[in-house]
Amino acid sequence: MGRALTVIHALGLMLVVFSAAYIMPAVTALIYADESVLLDFLLAMVCTLAIGLLMWLLTRRYKGELSIRHGYLLVVCMWTAMPAVATLPLLLVIDGLSFTDAYFETMSGLTTTGATVLTGLDNLPPAINIWRHELNWLGGMGIIVLAVAILPLLGIGGRQLFKAETSGPMKDSALTPRITETARNLWLIYLGITIACILSLKVVGMDWLNAICHAFAAMGLGGFSTHDASIGYFNSPAIEAVLIVFMLIAAMNFATHFLVWREKSLSLYLRDVEGLATVGITLASCVGIAVFLWWQGTYPSFWTALRHASFNLVSIATDCGFNSTDFNQWPIFAPMWMLFLSCVVASSGSTGGGIKMIRTLVLFKQAGREFVKLLHPAAVNPMKIGGQVIPNNVVFAVLGFIFLYFMSVATLTFILLISGLDFISAFSAIIACINNAGPGLGVVGPASNFGVLTDFQTWVCTFAMLIGRLEVFTVLILFTPHFWRR
Repeated sequence: MGRALTVIHALGLMLVVFSAAYIMPAVTALIYADESVLLDFLLAMVCTLAIGLLMWLLTRRYKGELSIRHGYLLVVCMWTAMPAVATLPLLLVIDGLSFTDAYFETMSGLTTTGATVLTGLDNLPPAINIWRHELNWLGGMGIIVLAVAILPLLGIGGRQLFKAETSGPMKDSALTPRITETARNLWLIYLGITIACILSLKVVGMDWLNAICHAFAAMGLGGFSTHDASIGYFNSPAIEAVLIVFMLIAAMNFATHFLVWREKSLSLYLRDVEGLATVGITLASCVGIAVFLWWQGTYPSFWTALRHASFNLVSIATDCGFNSTDFNQWPIFAPMWMLFLSCVVASSGSTGGGIKMIRTLVLFKQAGREFVKLLHPAAVNPMKIGGQVIPNNVVFAVLGFIFLYFMSVATLTFILLISGLDFISAFSAIIACINNAGPGLGVVGPASNFGVLTDFQTWVCTFAMLIGRLEVFTVLILFTPHFWRR
């Protein structure tokens, strides 16, 4: 009981920190002289602050270090509580919006999925669009990592939280001796690249509001837009090119970006085997899909096909979720290949979702080891990736993750099928949500959105986004009897 109250104490303190996120949209409402929206955001900020303070004050005597078990519990509680309080501005400003749809929208924002239930984005108050995109940006690097970075005196087990929230199979590696310093450095790199993205988008023609919103979404690989037509609204090859570059940067491990900055050497990118695979497979697929679309007569010229294939494939493969055209109308091979890439392309330590490229490389290497073992049963054949030996316990963890990942996809797809959704829509919706990739196909394709789903189907997709963002184990471990035994 005491440990549970320690979790509530830490959760309250994090909600207090999260209440500061309302400042940016409140300032936006002030700039645009939208007094009613300003009051709504101030009310939401006060409510979030009050809830957090109440939780913190009532449990302040239980402040203490968390175990690994309770670190996982806190992470899940935080990622379910944040979207709940983040719904307040949406419910106050948007008439007729249900809590189910509002929670889906904020969960999609914080998990950087980019799927939306809203229409009329072009006419939303600027403060609401800033809020949606700020959620993308905060969720990109992870709100828990932010808390560890700026609150080193929390005393709630920073390393346990960092490990529970960060992605990838090798979570114990650190860039610096202190976990708080590691988290802080990652956030500084994230902030710096985001500012570069904002300035680049402004140079190629976006106004400041759109540049900030779309930079937040690109760096968080969140895919929210200020327009129903997404990036297609701008019809600008220059904007698409800038976003392609920054989406690829965001899909790489931010630890690599930090090391490049610290060592002042771009050659470190060439040593990042995972990053090279991410960029190489994505760019090769862009050319391949462009040739396929041109061959199929979808576009009259190869260069037009290359433009649309490159932007939409990079967006879906990196799990961002922007679109410039309705790729649901392309020959089915192309969008299905894009959804497949969304499962594997993003690097560990990036803001993307899915299985992650490092796990894909581990599986590929393990398959090769099995072939060698069949021919030479007594051979000692350690697995190496980029010159680094991968311990067998990591290999087993990857195999366990892949099994749970695909079982989750299958189970949730069948649940949507039982609810009456057609197969393409159900399967693509779950793949898009669990990979945090944005639009699916069928009725949830880029020309539509997830607002067509029933409340039950919406909650299924919301759960898929949560387990995808927290990499399955972190959530599903709470449903095991071993977790609750003393």
